[in-house]
Amino acid sequence: MQEEKVQGQESQNEPQQGEKSLEELLAEAQAKIEQQRDSMMRAVAEAENSRKRVQAEAAASQKYAVERFAESLLPVVDSLEAALAAAQDSPQALREGIEITLRQLKAAFQKANVAEIAPGPGERFDPHRHQAMAAVPSAADPNTVVSVMQKGYALYDRVLRPALVTVAKALENDGKNPISETDLD
Repeated sequence: MQEEKVQGQESQNEPQQGEKSLEELLAEAQAKIEQQRDSMMRAVAEAENSRKRVQAEAAASQKYAVERFAESLLPVVDSLEAALAAAQDSPQALREGIEITLRQLKAAFQKANVAEIAPGPGERFDPHRHQAMAAVPSAADPNTVVSVMQKGYALYDRVLRPALVTVAKALENDGKNPISETDLD
């Protein structure tokens, strides 16, 4: 009877037909782990390569960011040189050359999205786009532009240089009572 019990226990430890042994299961698990490790290493290497590629592209784009703008300024330089050469012959040719050059420069600015900031008289003072150089008494509304001393420029919505302006301030009361225009004395 004891032999039957021992034989019954031994048959339970041995794999039955269709079942895998522990060694086979362990080998399969180790193979899966190795396969997943290999996949992970490939993914890490691919991510590192992508990071390096993006860094190289960013460095190149930063280095050559003004390439198109510089190309659009080359005709301006050519026109300035031609105007200086023509100035020796005629002052009128110099003026015409300068006018052509200015048009080319403005076209290059427009192409590069560089816009003038030139507020008109009476326009509201904007401290983000204008720089007040002086405040003068004026009949115009307070905090409005009276005159432009120097135009400003913006690249898209970023101010490269604010416009230098003179701003209106309220007229003084000339010693009168600030509450009433009529003297009550």
